Amino acid sequence: MGINTLGTQIDWQHWMERWDDQQSYHIPMREERFQIMLNCVAKVCPADCIVLDLACGPGSISQRLLSKLPQSQAIAADYDPVLLKLGKETQGDAKGRLHWLKIDLNQADWVVQIQQTLAKLGRSHLDAVLSSTALHWLTTPRLIEVYREIAQLIRPGGVFLNADHMSFPPALPTFRQLAQQSREQQSQQSVNGVKGETFSQWWSNIEAQWLTDDPSLQSLFDEHHNNYAVRDRSYGKALASLHIAALADAGFTEVDTLWQRFDNRVLLAVRGL
Repeated sequence: MGINTLGTQIDWQHWMERWDDQQSYHIPMREERFQIMLNCVAKVCPADCIVLDLACGPGSISQRLLSKLPQSQAIAADYDPVLLKLGKETQGDAKGRLHWLKIDLNQADWVVQIQQTLAKLGRSHLDAVLSSTALHWLTTPRLIEVYREIAQLIRPGGVFLNADHMSFPPALPTFRQLAQQSREQQSQQSVNGVKGETFSQWWSNIEAQWLTDDPSLQSLFDEHHNNYAVRDRSYGKALASLHIAALADAGFTEVDTLWQRFDNRVLLAVRGL
């Protein structure tokens, strides 16, 4: 729990738990996806691996990675100042194993920031890059470029894992309809008769409470809102087949769906030797 300059308290862990709860409300198999990803890293990467948690939010993947693999290190990188603040306050630097970065994936210099952090750790490349429910915010042309940039950062034989909804093609209308129906059913789910907190509700609630407890955090929310205001809203329409083709073109020699429930997938890509 953090204490601010006004003497009031923000229960950071409470808000981290609410973040995980609302994410799991929208993605009921979220923890299963995480375990698939982490099991893959454990099998194919060295015990002292360095993993990039890309578009990390408050570091949910990093938190689970460092717990599962006690010799690993994580670089947690994101664009949103509020989520980074929450992650840093709840997890700190995990005794030197967790390294936070503020990056913008729409700017190519994010790669340099990762490389500089790796150099400080005495490494030249990452062993793995993991991302969950995040890269759909990129436009399709920028997503293709980011996949090429990710390939630059991963050592030969290293892996990239992306968990997200990746659509079936229009030529499979029945598949698309079933996937849509599944998402609609999930949105109607409740726990003990009470619907969970939605993404937008979580953001409204955290802003209201944090600014009541500590008005000095206003600048974080101003930046957050500005980021959303200028974001290109034509994001998130890349088909699963496009993800696979783009990763293959970027230099990943093995690319396919590792886990799937309708269009909810974990995509695995292995960097060529």
